[in-house]
Amino acid sequence: MKKPLLLLTALFASASLLSAYGGYGDREARGEDRKADKADKTVVETAAANDQFSILVKAVKAAGLEETLGEEGPFTVFAPTNEAFEALPEGTVDRLLEPENRDYLRALLAYHVVPGKVKSESLESGEIESLQGASIQASVWGENVRINHASVVEADINASNGLIHAIDAVIIPPQT
Repeated sequence: MKKPLLLLTALFASASLLSAYGGYGDREARGEDRKADKADKTVVETAAANDQFSILVKAVKAAGLEETLGEEGPFTVFAPTNEAFEALPEGTVDRLLEPENRDYLRALLAYHVVPGKVKSESLESGEIESLQGASIQASVWGENVRINHASVVEADINASNGLIHAIDAVIIPPQT
């Protein structure tokens, strides 16, 4: 009588542990879910792998920010698309990429980056301090998000050290 009771108790305890912590297959599935949410490329590498950010990546390299944005972070990058850069007055991008304009380019790009991993669903209307030091204005209504005068056209592009939100305009920091 004691053996069946002991066996039943052990079986019940094992079942309780499995249901509390999930079986092997469940842990495996949860692990896959976490991997799907976790990227293995930095914000710069993620942008470089996306054709719509080729001008931005060229600018990041010209500004010498590749290493900085490759650090642990986390960072949220409001990333102008190629179309956003192409909408600037003719010759502007070429001038920005010139070595003598490196300091301004660094400040311009840092204005597009905020500390932390700010998902679109957690963005609220108000000011957000950029890495450049000046605040950017976020305006949120429904599914729409604007950063200064730029609209977010693709949100929550995951990277290992942050997020990228594609925007349709280059935002210019205030003059100091």
